[in-house]
Amino acid sequence: MNVVAASDRAALADLLDVGWRASDAVAAEVAEILSDVRGRGDAALVECARRYDDENYTASKLRVPIPMLDGARALVPTGISDALEVAKERIARFHRRQRQPNITYVEEDGSRYAVARRPLRSVMVYAQRSSPASAVLMGAVPAKIAGVPRVIVMSPHRGDALPGAVLFACALCGVDELYAAGGAQAVAAAAYGTESIGRADKIVGRGGFWTTEAKRQVFGRCGIDGLTGPAEVLVVADDGANSEYVVGELLAQAELHAVTRLAVLSESRALLEAVAQLIDTLDLQTVERSELVSSAILTHCRLIAASSREELFEVLNGFAPAYLCLQVRDATAYLDQIVGAGTVFVGDMTPLVSGEYLAGTNRVVPSSGTARFSSSLSLSDFTHSFSVIENSPDRITNDAPLLAALAELDGLPHHAQTARMRCGN
Repeated sequence: MNVVAASDRAALADLLDVGWRASDAVAAEVAEILSDVRGRGDAALVECARRYDDENYTASKLRVPIPMLDGARALVPTGISDALEVAKERIARFHRRQRQPNITYVEEDGSRYAVARRPLRSVMVYAQRSSPASAVLMGAVPAKIAGVPRVIVMSPHRGDALPGAVLFACALCGVDELYAAGGAQAVAAAAYGTESIGRADKIVGRGGFWTTEAKRQVFGRCGIDGLTGPAEVLVVADDGANSEYVVGELLAQAELHAVTRLAVLSESRALLEAVAQLIDTLDLQTVERSELVSSAILTHCRLIAASSREELFEVLNGFAPAYLCLQVRDATAYLDQIVGAGTVFVGDMTPLVSGEYLAGTNRVVPSSGTARFSSSLSLSDFTHSFSVIENSPDRITNDAPLLAALAELDGLPHHAQTARMRCGN
């Protein structure tokens, strides 16, 4: 592999030209699916499942019963159930600390203000084919902590049944409804509702290109957590980093079904050359999931040499990755300068796989460079906040002339009059 200079913006255009853009063909077909499910409900869902997932799919497979916890535990090996229980508890601990109290205060003149927070009424958690059980935990645990009364999970149908780990995760988290439906059609069902599925207030969970585009198109009809689509990873390393650890992270992320941007950024040319040599000596045909890995590494990965710390941060924040791995000595100096990242993994002993499964932080993070202005999934995604204003008589008496003047400045005489009326004018 070649090392590219950070100043060579033409060579890095595909990495730094961020933002979600589905192809015209994908956007058009997603729009057609959304319209079909909105108009025909369950019948359209069944047709889509037959087309994309299982040619023998029937409406009877749509709603999946969630077994009691003990029965669900018997569906998975002990090691898996133990791991999911550890993950659930860590996710719960992390998200409980994000609780925010309602805010109320009274001004000196007696006017009252408040910020009130309420849980959403219903949330759909999307569990894509890649790591679906963990996806259930990442969405359902914070939703339940926030107090959402109806949490539904949708996951693509797989042959005769959904994986036992998904059933166990749903039972473990207290999921209320489970459906074997995936892709844009699942998003449509949650946004618009069908005969069998009540609509949801919000859709959360990462997905592939079609699911992410569907979320974008239904936004406004319901809420979404953000454009949490295909994975993207940036490893920032200094001259003390372990090149094998760096390559290991690249290989791990490359084996995902969809990876869009993958890069190593460093001020150390020697470190980048060592990474390049390791990649060049790999026999990618013998690596597990070799077709996915070789395509991602050879097509999407870049090794980027920064000539200064300032140039490094310019590229880092322009990349705004969903996942940022800091394999550097003084991570604090880097963290202080980061303005765009979904989740940051600090040090040699924090592989990205920790965040995927057991760290407790949420792996549902903004992608396509949107981490500069969007956040990882958090407890606030499952609540709605609103402001409360109650003027005292003294407040409105004093404010009325000011309100009237500002409204009349904007050519809004009836606005002005509503203020004067409160003072008998």
